[in-house]
Amino acid sequence: MAGETIPRRKFLWGAGLAGTAVATGVAPAAAENAAPAAAQAAAVAPAPEPLLTLTPTEHAFVVAAVDTLIPADTLSPSGSACGVATFIDRQLAGAYGNGARLYRDGPFHKAKPELGYQLPLNPREFFRAGIAAANEWSRKTYGKDFDRLPETAREAALKSMEAGKAEFAGSSSRGFFNALLQIAMEGFFADPIYGGNRDMASWKMVGYPGLPATYRDDIKKYFGKKYDKPPRSIADFS
Repeated sequence: MAGETIPRRKFLWGAGLAGTAVATGVAPAAAENAAPAAAQAAAVAPAPEPLLTLTPTEHAFVVAAVDTLIPADTLSPSGSACGVATFIDRQLAGAYGNGARLYRDGPFHKAKPELGYQLPLNPREFFRAGIAAANEWSRKTYGKDFDRLPETAREAALKSMEAGKAEFAGSSSRGFFNALLQIAMEGFFADPIYGGNRDMASWKMVGYPGLPATYRDDIKKYFGKKYDKPPRSIADFS
């Protein structure tokens, strides 16, 4: 959603590539090799997990949103198939969602966007209000809740939110979109132990090797070459 010059998938893929290069110094897998890895990652998804904090209506919105931001293609399964909606539900149900590290005693004055989060709401409350406002705007604009819109309309709706053109009562649609995009990217690229990046689909897509703390020997072996070892997550070392 970052604009026509940077398609959604290329933006997400590029973000992962940058993280790989910085973290490991190992050459990531070539793009043409991503499709076979994606095919392996597109196995039958497990049964849906019980929701921890999202309501069914909120969950339907999140699934539709992450699938619009991260559509299924030859590179990876869709956002929800990769567990991004599960990741968001878990995050909003825990310390992050409860604002454990936020100062919340005010005063809460209107401030410039570059000063960061300036609202009295914790992240769970912020997403609850944002989803409600997004669905209300969607009903006024398209006659349906966001998750019931066809794909093209969902893309147009998210672009309107990204540009701040969607009118949300009492809040900024751009601020909500940015928070939604951020947490979706985190869920897509996070360690699978947190619920997202199911079967390490995004790591396979970009050639990221995962958790090991040192790649000293591998850097020597794979310098300038494709790193062909399968990625490993926190659970692999438990």
